[in-house]
Amino acid sequence: MIDTVFFDLDGTLSDSFEGIAGGVQYALERLNVPVPPRESLKSFVGPPLFDEFKRRFAMDDGTARDAVRLYREYYPQKGIYEQTPIEGAEELLKTLHGLGIKLCLATSKPQEYAGKILKIFGFENYFDAVVGATFDGSVSAKADVIALALDKTGSAPEKTLMVGDRFYDVDGAHACKVRCAGVLCGFGSREEMESCGADFIAETLSDIADIVAREC
Repeated sequence: MIDTVFFDLDGTLSDSFEGIAGGVQYALERLNVPVPPRESLKSFVGPPLFDEFKRRFAMDDGTARDAVRLYREYYPQKGIYEQTPIEGAEELLKTLHGLGIKLCLATSKPQEYAGKILKIFGFENYFDAVVGATFDGSVSAKADVIALALDKTGSAPEKTLMVGDRFYDVDGAHACKVRCAGVLCGFGSREEMESCGADFIAETLSDIADIVAREC
């Protein structure tokens, strides 16, 4: 039985690539790091920024922290507005909310940004809780976010479904004994979802309502 659904944000409810790519490009330019093709910056959708700056550009900790700081100069002023809801997002939230399913946003994006994005989209009233990363990095990994969301909502792992579009979501959910549905409307692929062991694979967001209905 599923009585709670946790949602990732980037690539699951929001097509956020333009804003994220803009922030990464801004940071790299100010650090005098050559900017790779814009399409390749999709790797920044999902993981903690600090980790991805280190991985992609072989930055040391200090430089990666500077890159995150510069990104955050750009993002709240411009990048946060450079995104749109993914098709079917509001309809799904409205359906699940109407069924009495507890909804929580569980994202590695800083919580302050995540809450603002929900308000920009007009989604905030569908959610019982919003849990995101902290600016100080004490909460950033997806497993930590999901664990905090379980605690905040008082949800039982076996009755909770995580919905996300990348392997980070699946791995984080499984670390917390939560099942995960991988959606193919974001930045991941069917191959990625299958290889990381997603419990369900949804072609579109509307398929999530069917999964929840079957498992209730």
